[in-house]
Amino acid sequence: MKSGFIGVIGRANAGKSTLVNVLVGEKVAIVSPKPQTTRNSIMGVLTTDEHQLVFVDTPGIYKSGNYLTDVMLKSTDDAAKDVDFILFVHDGHSGISDGDIELMKKYSSGHIPMAIAYTKIDIMPKENIAPDVKKLFDSGIECDVLPVSARKYTNIRKLEKYLAGKMPEGGKVIEDDIVSDKSEKFMIAEIMREKILLKFDDEVPHGIAIVINEFKKQENGVYEINLDIVCEKPNHKAILIGKQGRAIKEVSAFARQGMEKFLGAKVFLTTYVRVEEDWRNRPGLVKEMFIV
Repeated sequence: MKSGFIGVIGRANAGKSTLVNVLVGEKVAIVSPKPQTTRNSIMGVLTTDEHQLVFVDTPGIYKSGNYLTDVMLKSTDDAAKDVDFILFVHDGHSGISDGDIELMKKYSSGHIPMAIAYTKIDIMPKENIAPDVKKLFDSGIECDVLPVSARKYTNIRKLEKYLAGKMPEGGKVIEDDIVSDKSEKFMIAEIMREKILLKFDDEVPHGIAIVINEFKKQENGVYEINLDIVCEKPNHKAILIGKQGRAIKEVSAFARQGMEKFLGAKVFLTTYVRVEEDWRNRPGLVKEMFIV
């Protein structure tokens, strides 16, 4: 059997989490159209009779702007140092900039082998792929480039086979039936955050975090979940609550459906909104909210 760890790295919103979810066959990371959706490194495990691939989905590479972003970037760099292989995910639909090439060179310059997953080929002209690959090669990037579409499932099994071939021989590194290293409590917080990302405008989601106050399963099988939605400004709180509380009721109902699907049980959800000004630059609060 071949098994090993694969660091999934790339710019924010390149499609890393979507690709990992499709490869694993389970939802192990939340997704949204907004950058900074993934804040923690999240492990997704694909186990077959022939191989076990452990994907480490990392926060997107994003311009540093606060303490939280610094923590996220460190998480990505740390993951790149402690894996068997790096899969650099690039949004092919966006073309290739000098900055993209610089990032690829950064992660391909070490002792860990790397390949590029050239994603979102379902929403771009196919004739752009060959010139982009040539541009990478001409720029000195010699690693393999694999065009894929997670949304259309194009070349996904080819990518899995390719990655399995790059893994070292050995036994399973993760126990059977495990698809992620994150707890149910962590995933509940992420589901809540995902629904907020999908519902609200850009100005609010980047400054929100979820704190789980209570997470317990009652004797009747119903989960009782009590959580805080933390935002940075009073006007963000007003937006999240909405007129006569309509917005918070709507997003909470949306989130509860996702939680029930994930847990396979009924959920009684209570949500509160609180303000912690500039929490992304306050290490103590970042630790509280960043690690669930």
